[in-house]
Amino acid sequence: MRKIKLSISLLLILALIFSFALPCFAEETTYVWSSNSSPVNANNINNTINKMNTNTNNTIATNAENEEKETSSNGLNLESASAILIEQSTGQVLYEHNCHEPLRPASVTKVMSILLIMEALDEGRISLSDSIPCSETASSMGGSQIWLDPRETLTVDEMLKAICVASANDCVVAMAEYIGGSEEGFVQMMNDKAKNLGMKDTTFKNCHGLDEDGHVTSSFDIALMSRELLNNHPQITKYTTIWTDSLRNGKSELANTNKLIRSYKGATGLKTGSTGLALYNLSASATRDDLSLIAVIMKAPSTKVRFAEAQKLLDYGFNTFSFKQFGKKDEVVKTVNVTKGVRSSVDAVLLDNAGTLIQKGKDKNIEQNLILDENVSAPITAGQKLGEVSFSLDGQTLSTVDIVAKNDVEKINLFTMSKKVIYSWIDLLRS
Repeated sequence: MRKIKLSISLLLILALIFSFALPCFAEETTYVWSSNSSPVNANNINNTINKMNTNTNNTIATNAENEEKETSSNGLNLESASAILIEQSTGQVLYEHNCHEPLRPASVTKVMSILLIMEALDEGRISLSDSIPCSETASSMGGSQIWLDPRETLTVDEMLKAICVASANDCVVAMAEYIGGSEEGFVQMMNDKAKNLGMKDTTFKNCHGLDEDGHVTSSFDIALMSRELLNNHPQITKYTTIWTDSLRNGKSELANTNKLIRSYKGATGLKTGSTGLALYNLSASATRDDLSLIAVIMKAPSTKVRFAEAQKLLDYGFNTFSFKQFGKKDEVVKTVNVTKGVRSSVDAVLLDNAGTLIQKGKDKNIEQNLILDENVSAPITAGQKLGEVSFSLDGQTLSTVDIVAKNDVEKINLFTMSKKVIYSWIDLLRS
């Protein structure tokens, strides 16, 4: 029996040496997922992709002339001074009206404050159970508040609830002082984050939004920070969708200032704001059938108009567009052969979710084209690009997602070959 096992080990060594010596010539092949689409030359696709504007905040392309006119002008006849509608996952602009005009944001400012609080939570710098003290400055803020007392503390969880539901100025200042060391330090963090997000129309002077000269932003920039908050910290909707609640063992009642939370199907948030100079502002978000939208209204003449026009924008988006999902992140697209590797194959997976925004009724005409090598040569590292899948409509590329290796595959060499033989030999002896 031992002679048989040794013979098998020798055969394994010979087989490994033979496979290691085989040359590899990888051929690029185009696979078509959709039955009604045709093969696309790799060079042509790459040229098309290079011509695309990768800035996800640009206006979505559309072939309908009336649609384009409505999107780029005030085709919805809004009374508000500025407005924008974007698709949340991609940032594509679906409608805009004076979207880069710098205006006073009022308490919509708190979207950025909440974003920084959520980042601090995710990074472990604070926790929901931390007790937050209230300074004299925080307690004297005025405006929307829950009347914090300098002698009391609330947890971060309670502070977030008060900020998101009741727009509490005293709570947001207390959180700013706790995270930034001072409100001034926190405001600097806000401006740094705004710059990082590309919010070119924005200058923050405070963390709460009470009127202050030079404290301005635009509907476009509000959409940017709202998208960042919802995409990267979706757990915030636990707070922004609360209609009524209470604090201090039921002694302090909270009612959401965003009336769409109760009346609009799929509403997920986000933040209201109003002052005598800013008038009425709103960042409203909603999700239906995998399509998530953000509508921003600034300087509406009344609170009634603010909510009505945000709803008009959201209705327009949901009635006109849909989000077509083709695959999810890490989904296996194909198993690719590997040569000169310790393994003979590797799973090729989607780097990100694969999908695109499309006008309703046109989703059946989308072509899905996969470009992927038939064979790849080791070594391969997890996350290494192996190909890409693109989605096009009428010759126009809508989106592209990279396809990457799911796992590492080491290259066969004397060490790895010996290791594999030894492990195989040990398994044989144990059997």
